[in-house]
Amino acid sequence: MKRNNMKSIIAALAVAFSAAGAAQAAAPIVIVNANEPGVGFNDPTPVEPVGGNTGTTLGEQRLIAFTHAANIWGSKLNSSVPIRIQASFEPLRCTASSATLGSAGTLEVFSDFPGAPKANTWYPSALANKLSGVDQSPSIADIRARFNSRLGLAADCLPGSPFYLGLDGADEGGTDFVAVLLHEMGHGLGFQSFSDEETGEYYLDTPSIWDHFMTDNRTNKTWTQMTPAERIANAVSGDGMSWGGPEVTAAVPDVLGKLGVVNISGTAAGSTAGNYKFGEASFGLPIGSKVVTGQLMPVVDQAVGTGLACEPLNPINAKAVAGNIALVDRGSCTFVVKAANVQAAGAIGMIVVDNAPGDPAGMSGSDPSVTIPAVRISQADGNALKAKLVYRSRTKSGIVATFKADETKMAGTDNQKRILMYTPTTFEPGSSVSHYTTSARPNQLMEPAINSDLTHEVEPPKDLTLPLLHDIGW
Repeated sequence: MKRNNMKSIIAALAVAFSAAGAAQAAAPIVIVNANEPGVGFNDPTPVEPVGGNTGTTLGEQRLIAFTHAANIWGSKLNSSVPIRIQASFEPLRCTASSATLGSAGTLEVFSDFPGAPKANTWYPSALANKLSGVDQSPSIADIRARFNSRLGLAADCLPGSPFYLGLDGADEGGTDFVAVLLHEMGHGLGFQSFSDEETGEYYLDTPSIWDHFMTDNRTNKTWTQMTPAERIANAVSGDGMSWGGPEVTAAVPDVLGKLGVVNISGTAAGSTAGNYKFGEASFGLPIGSKVVTGQLMPVVDQAVGTGLACEPLNPINAKAVAGNIALVDRGSCTFVVKAANVQAAGAIGMIVVDNAPGDPAGMSGSDPSVTIPAVRISQADGNALKAKLVYRSRTKSGIVATFKADETKMAGTDNQKRILMYTPTTFEPGSSVSHYTTSARPNQLMEPAINSDLTHEVEPPKDLTLPLLHDIGW
């Protein structure tokens, strides 16, 4: 048997264990509280019960939410060996506009243990224990999880948007902590790559169980069949990597909806005509649920270029976007605010142009009053559209934008109806390869961001996380 500590991927935290609790479930999960007294899971700050969470201190509510998420996972898994999760709240990376919510992963990997389905293959600790029926490393926790203690509570860390600690998924005024927990536990259970995607090299020259299923959907080679150079290219292929596991693929038609399409046409479109890659909003009308089409009209609230739509539109601009698709710049305010302002002006849809290079990601936020469809496109695509805009009248630009469904394809899949993995053309450490694509609809738990429309379900017909864990051996 080979074993190896994953300190190169997840650093161990040298603090004393302050308490441990067991979640009641089919696969027993033990929560090891790694926070010192007075902080994190032991924070004594008084709070009011919220969303079914009966805790009366901040630390108690955090631990109740953690136990709730552990019970969800434990009830879906089968293992005679307890799964130990060492967890803590710590000050993680944060700015006024973005933040790391948390991180988690296995602390050790094992290969060639009794019961290993594949030889010379790394398995994460909890899965190796399950497959062998024996704790491979009794003195070390299986999963290490950290969560941002500053989120929403510090002036420079998304102020006013703390974790929502309710158990009901309402995520009122913050990020749903239970969804974050389920996501990070998923990584620790094995939803992660151990290979180096930037060099194409296996971890210690040994492939992981993950590598047997990551597939280049253009060549149908798995990562165990590729050269390092091929793996490097596949990791930044845009939509070139799929998950090849049979259980996920069988469940895809029951979970994912039709592919949404954003199409540009019209007399002034020229070289910009065609279907666009986009990131969809978590609010408003889902792309493809019905056909929405109109002239593409810019919001103009700046001296040069398209506007930000952070304030109500002036009467002239409101008349221009009414009944049409509003073209808006990203920045200065939330996506929801932009959508609400152009909708109030009569726009039937919104396209946001990114303010930095790269592939367009989704747009988070929640506002039930916003009912128009909204997408984000890349900075390059947006600039090309702006250059083509021609004013034929106050209500026509000569470019037509249409949101519709492709009845022949499912959102977030390849031509063989396998779900795509997240492989943006600019490599994103910690996100690329180890997540599902952001183009899946409905949004999936294991996308690189926590979307506000997530439920706490991890299996079909809502989610494809559990089928993937089944594919790797759970």
